[in-house]
Amino acid sequence: MQAIGVFDSGVGGLTVLRALKARWPAENFIYLADTARLPYGNKSLSTVHNYVGQCLKFFKAYDLKAVVVACNTASAAIIEKPIASEVPVFNVIEPGARKAVEASGTGRVGILATRATVHAEAYPHAILRLKPDAEVFQQACPLWVPLVEEGWIDDPVTNIIVYRYVSAILKNNLDTLIMGCTHYPVLREAIAKAAGNSIALVDSSQGLVEDLKSRIEMNEEATTGTVKILATDFSPRLEETARLILRGTTFDSIEPVDL
Repeated sequence: MQAIGVFDSGVGGLTVLRALKARWPAENFIYLADTARLPYGNKSLSTVHNYVGQCLKFFKAYDLKAVVVACNTASAAIIEKPIASEVPVFNVIEPGARKAVEASGTGRVGILATRATVHAEAYPHAILRLKPDAEVFQQACPLWVPLVEEGWIDDPVTNIIVYRYVSAILKNNLDTLIMGCTHYPVLREAIAKAAGNSIALVDSSQGLVEDLKSRIEMNEEATTGTVKILATDFSPRLEETARLILRGTTFDSIEPVDL
């Protein structure tokens, strides 16, 4: 039974899985959370590149028709240095950049991301390839991933921290913000409140759905596929947060694995 593999450093990539499952309920998905090495965002790209290679190698044990690298830092690493794969590998940066260019009327785009993604400048490069006259501004938000992993989604402390980062980048007179980490859509309500109604928020999963549809034969049947979640380190908090993010998507208990 073929499936689509999705992986991230933690639960953030479940926002991508949720979007893909909503679009293709009949598809089977295998999600890998590399929680033992979370977070990726404060590590070097060379280290993250090695992690991606190990995750792709792990996925070879499964019958997959595609792998989605649902981590912006990992996506930046493989854009800079592609890894050979027997199945198509999709990143989340290029579709996110495309949707931002489509959404922006002024060409002034902001990126909210991890330190590693900001340092790699993968989003500015991808946006400027599509729109050379665009102006791109970046803001690292290193505290957001721990907040999501802790499950502090609707918390006064989270709202304050989100406002602190968003208000800093809005000084650049933007009209579009990319949530440049798959953890960040979990905080979408807080981000939207801090940004205001005039700012378009872009989630990479919007463009990723388009990319998969154009390159992979997806199951459009009116059936329900399976969701399997694996993690390199397990805790009760992990499962609690996963169920909070997926809300309504059925999956068995998270299975611990060793890469």
